[in-house]
Amino acid sequence: MIAGILKEAQDKRVVMVPAVVKKMAGAGFEVIVEKGAGEASFFYDADYEAAGAKITDRSDLLKNSDLVLSITPPSDQEMAEMKEGAHVLAQFSPRANPDISNTLESKGVSAFSMDNIPRTSIAQSMDILSSMASLAGYKAVLTAANYLPSYFPMLMTAAGTIPPAKMLVLGAGVAGLQAIATSRRLGATVEAFDVRSAVKEEVQSLGAKFVEVEGATEDKSAGGYAVQQTEEYRQKQAQLIHEKALKADVIITTANIPGRKAPILIKAETVEGMKSGSVIIDLAAATGGNCELTENDKVVEKHGVTIIGNSNLPGEMQRDASTLLANNYFNFIKYVFGNGMEKVDPENEIVGGTHIGKALPAMSTAE
Repeated sequence: MIAGILKEAQDKRVVMVPAVVKKMAGAGFEVIVEKGAGEASFFYDADYEAAGAKITDRSDLLKNSDLVLSITPPSDQEMAEMKEGAHVLAQFSPRANPDISNTLESKGVSAFSMDNIPRTSIAQSMDILSSMASLAGYKAVLTAANYLPSYFPMLMTAAGTIPPAKMLVLGAGVAGLQAIATSRRLGATVEAFDVRSAVKEEVQSLGAKFVEVEGATEDKSAGGYAVQQTEEYRQKQAQLIHEKALKADVIITTANIPGRKAPILIKAETVEGMKSGSVIIDLAAATGGNCELTENDKVVEKHGVTIIGNSNLPGEMQRDASTLLANNYFNFIKYVFGNGMEKVDPENEIVGGTHIGKALPAMSTAE
């Protein structure tokens, strides 16, 4: 079975790194890599060749690969060039684009959306969203430290004492928890808010104070994501976040609801009342932002507050991000395709949760 690794046009990351190409070869896969695919992540063609891969051009790769691997999906024209029976593994965002499966099916394309991995124990090693969220939380804190015009830790000198920075983290999922841990290591005092009471102990174990609003709606079937809240709860939440934000030096927002616009947690009037020089890092910028004044992929200053809208901070740590992605993809491929293309089980939870487009054939029982 041939796995083809595409070069990303707008992303510094690559979906497969040489060390994992060796694992692919050991598992019985042949790997071909588009020329220059890993250069932006500091993985070079010679490194892939030494790992057992073949270097080729994009057209040849599309025509010969059984599995086409990328972060951003290939174009419609490129998918039309793929060989019969091939599958695309990429991030199709089906929650935000519910029509994508029908669109791909109409084009005869079979695909697996890697950003739709079920959040189950067996799928943890394949979960690209969690892998990237951890990097995003870490990088968000370092970015905030670069923009904040003061120290993170308390500093005692002969010239006086500088108090520690006050951090507010909104959303205590993987990104939020990593942001808390990194902020504490840098010496900031941290408060964290989340509608999911289950994360309270995790927040506290990292040395942060958990900001709790009573009456949250929780749904165990939501796969670890937050869910839509009642209007009464949202009003209480907004007031408490407003009060906490006015005292914060840095706010990191991470709240996303699958398939919906990101909830507004920091309103314009809150930003207007915040301390001059404070910083907001909005990790939900691509889905509208948690701050009302966020502009996606931009750094703006409003009322003396720097607002950074960046949902792709992992792309700024491209070497490690690529390594984590490669392992996620490899674990998925080995699990789904390890017994051959003809033995992919459409009834499997992970397969069913990620597959979109052209229907999979019934699993062969032939020996």
